[in-house]
Amino acid sequence: MRVQDGFALTASALTSRPLRSLLTMLGVAIGIAAVALLTAIGEGLRGYVLDNFSQFGTRIIAIHPGKTQTGGLGGILSSVRPLTPADAEALGRLPHVEAVVPIIQGTGDIQFQQFSRSSDIIGGGHQLAEAWRFQLALGQFLPPARDGRSPPYVVLGQKLRTELFGDANPLGELVRIGGTRFRVIGVMEKKGQLLGFDLDDIAYIPVDWAQSLFNREGLMEIDVVFNAGIGSVQMAERIRAALIERHGEEDFSITTQDDMLASLGRILSVLTIAIGALGGISLLVGAVGILTIMTTTVGERTAEIGLLRAVGASPRQVLGLFLAEAILLSLAGGLLGLVLMGILLGGLHLALPGLPLALSPGVLILAMVLSGVIGVMAGIAPARAAARLHPVDALRGE
Repeated sequence: MRVQDGFALTASALTSRPLRSLLTMLGVAIGIAAVALLTAIGEGLRGYVLDNFSQFGTRIIAIHPGKTQTGGLGGILSSVRPLTPADAEALGRLPHVEAVVPIIQGTGDIQFQQFSRSSDIIGGGHQLAEAWRFQLALGQFLPPARDGRSPPYVVLGQKLRTELFGDANPLGELVRIGGTRFRVIGVMEKKGQLLGFDLDDIAYIPVDWAQSLFNREGLMEIDVVFNAGIGSVQMAERIRAALIERHGEEDFSITTQDDMLASLGRILSVLTIAIGALGGISLLVGAVGILTIMTTTVGERTAEIGLLRAVGASPRQVLGLFLAEAILLSLAGGLLGLVLMGILLGGLHLALPGLPLALSPGVLILAMVLSGVIGVMAGIAPARAAARLHPVDALRGE
């Protein structure tokens, strides 16, 4: 039997029952579309989250008060020394440090005339905008403290500015925060959201005023930005040594941006795989469909198998014919699934333009390879059953 004859025979077997072949292909198509679509959504979310965190830079280290304990009564009873603005000033004197940002965060009512809005409030140092790579749309950011005390200034996020002032210029106006009047000296450029946290609905005030406003003795966090002349591991060790010298013990936690991005990458990769695995259930259904149809086909074409064997076809050729039929059916379903996926992606983009989607050519190639593997796995058992039929028994059974 020539190869082209084998392909012609396989194709005619599929086209002779078009409805059954189409329904079988749909099972694989839905599975392929589901896997590719969910993987594209998962990869899109992964890239979106990592890009949002990367916008703050990768040469940044966060220090938090308190050391994670492995357990034991001593960890429960031990007291935690808070991080202070003096700690931040000491870290700012370390070599290779470009910026240090002491941070206190809370919420409160921000009032201007008859307008009032409950918003997030961040008390930070004067280098916050530089460290976090934030740009200003109007005015300037918080100035350094003078004579140990910062002036009562505030910088507004874009959304907060719009809610309180509309299109009017807010620079120089006085707003009331927690019973204290602050003068508006700047407005941040629009930043959008980060994991549900609205970066445009924030008021930035000096950290010493935030301590009084929220009645806090210590800081919630200190961010340290360092230059390219040193690695994050070495910088973290210098910070650890400096704070241990000041506190007498390691009662703080250090997290580098590299560690954070690596952890997020691992978590989101697992999430992407899990999402793809959910779509794989549909592929399993498609594989079962091919297995069922091919088993039925072998039973229906017993006489044809007997005739092929009688005229000289070898068991290997019979096996190849039925296996090729299963693979061709699965690959056609894979192509149909990619078309279906393209339609769904287009619909999602129109309905939810903000939804991050990332579809790489590798996913398309993997989808087609997966289709072929499904065809082999689902078709091998029926094909072997057909190849084992004895020609005389097959003709007699018919």
